[in-house]
Amino acid sequence: MSTHDRAKISNAVEPTLDELAARTNNKFVSDETLARLAKVSSGTLTTQLFKRGYRQPVMVGITALNKATKPFAGRAYTMRFIPAREDLDTVATVTTGPNPDNLQWFGVEQVAEGDVLVIDSRGDSRAAAMGDVLIKRMMLRGARAVITDGAYRDGDEIAEMEIPAWCAGVTATSRLSFHHVADLQVPIGCAGVAVFPGDIIHGDRNNITVIPAHLADELADVCEAQDDIENYIAQRIGSGDPIWGVFPADEKTRQAYQQWVADGRPALPQK
Repeated sequence: MSTHDRAKISNAVEPTLDELAARTNNKFVSDETLARLAKVSSGTLTTQLFKRGYRQPVMVGITALNKATKPFAGRAYTMRFIPAREDLDTVATVTTGPNPDNLQWFGVEQVAEGDVLVIDSRGDSRAAAMGDVLIKRMMLRGARAVITDGAYRDGDEIAEMEIPAWCAGVTATSRLSFHHVADLQVPIGCAGVAVFPGDIIHGDRNNITVIPAHLADELADVCEAQDDIENYIAQRIGSGDPIWGVFPADEKTRQAYQQWVADGRPALPQK
């Protein structure tokens, strides 16, 4: 069989750089909604997602390198890894211009203001997904965070940055050793959670939570309301009230909450 005939049998099609650059999110969540979601707690988000049938929206097994960063919410820009292959993942692919064998550099330059880069490293921490230079570039482009279920290199340097960077570990081993960047802006799995381009990635000091984009506006409304009453409940418990009837709130507590709101949300004495 000739090389030409063998080529015709394969149905594998690699995306061109032009095709990748043209990929956009199916639903664009506004900056206003992102700002509101960034202020709600991960516990409230997961409770409301559970009520809507989403049982496990939290990425498990990853932690933040930089604990001092502020909570955030951003649009997912996805990057999919597959195992490295020796003829494709070489130092020669790291060129001074875009090329289809080094989609990572290309993806970094596609990340936009308000995006969160989410990398599917297949849970493999033997090699770094990226290091401080690429993460700093995305930070300066306006990325809200960078997340992988694998590892980063330059952990100390990344920990000092203002951009949240979540991972499963730190290693100096080059990405080329074990990872090939196969695609951008496609559905992926990261730390056990499905992530679609444009989904909202919420992070605080405790968790990374994935919010389906079509629920973003609805959740902003209900989560703000839940956080407000739970702030009141926490103050009630802190003032010495028993759990019963207060958490969860019964009708009497809800009426007291409404009066507390009408009074301007005064701080309750704490024990």
